[in-house]
Amino acid sequence: MQYRPLGTTGVDVSTICLGTMTWGEQNTEAEAHEQLSYAVDQGVNFIDTAEMYPVPPKADTAGLTEQYIGTWLKARQDRDKLILASKIAGPGLDHCRGGASRHAPEQLREAVDGSLKRLQTDYIDLYQLHWPARSANYFGKLDYRPKDNDIMTPIEDTLEALDGLVREGKIRWIGLSNETPWGVMKFLQLAEARGWPRVQSVQNPYSLLNRSYEVGLAEVSHREQCGLLAYSPLGFGMLSGKYLNDQWPEGARLTLYERFQRYLNDAGKAATAEYVAIARDHGLDPAQMALAWVNTRPFLTSNIIGATSMEQLRSNIDSINVTLGDAVIDALEAVHARMPNPCP
Repeated sequence: MQYRPLGTTGVDVSTICLGTMTWGEQNTEAEAHEQLSYAVDQGVNFIDTAEMYPVPPKADTAGLTEQYIGTWLKARQDRDKLILASKIAGPGLDHCRGGASRHAPEQLREAVDGSLKRLQTDYIDLYQLHWPARSANYFGKLDYRPKDNDIMTPIEDTLEALDGLVREGKIRWIGLSNETPWGVMKFLQLAEARGWPRVQSVQNPYSLLNRSYEVGLAEVSHREQCGLLAYSPLGFGMLSGKYLNDQWPEGARLTLYERFQRYLNDAGKAATAEYVAIARDHGLDPAQMALAWVNTRPFLTSNIIGATSMEQLRSNIDSINVTLGDAVIDALEAVHARMPNPCP
């Protein structure tokens, strides 16, 4: 395994982070425990979850993922060697604080306490805001238009509350997710001015199908030492090639859930076909190639992989040992130049 600094914390995290959002929906508790134990045995020390997991988010399953991690943690003696990340949901989920999760002080405390209880731990290493509590472009939304009735929790209030939770020892560091360059810089500016916790990471989508992070946020990550935690590095499994030619594997996420359409447009399918062909031309597994490419990014802190089977998990973790030659990189860049960001 390889490791990289987590912001300015002085702690190194594994370049491969174990994502968990299928546990409680597509994976059982026993399967979650098996994945956790295997990943840690391979050198993974970074685990990412959220209060709303598993996905798709539903009231009757919310929190199950954290519960599964908690029962696994309880049986171990190495909590201090693991970096555990979780997230508070943003507005819009009816089953999370009545759909009005605005990152207000009392809501942050309620969410953190709930996660700590489910995770059966005294602290969360990295606590993230899952998506902005304001009108902004995220989850693939384009064409930003300000809203006259935008209900925005002042970032000052959110940061001050997070500072209190850090001082109490309930969380160690903070991160953002699905954020914009303006949002990250605003959090950093206020933290510096007020002596509050600074952002250590930004968890946004990043893959061969969506390189929009490079437009503004990559420079922020580099200059401000708050690197990318890349989620959906395989575009919900698209870049494995398993959905090409209208194949719908039984039990696969895009087969099961119609709501996940972000990577299924015609441009995404066409680009995927070219990326998969490059992998096969060079004797590479398409999924491992796509993950290995994300690992080459200089602004990356960690690459969040997820799996529903142990076979997938082993292959995804093994991508850390894949080195891409110049010919492969050049071919990937050529596709991107012709078909940039087909799945924003």
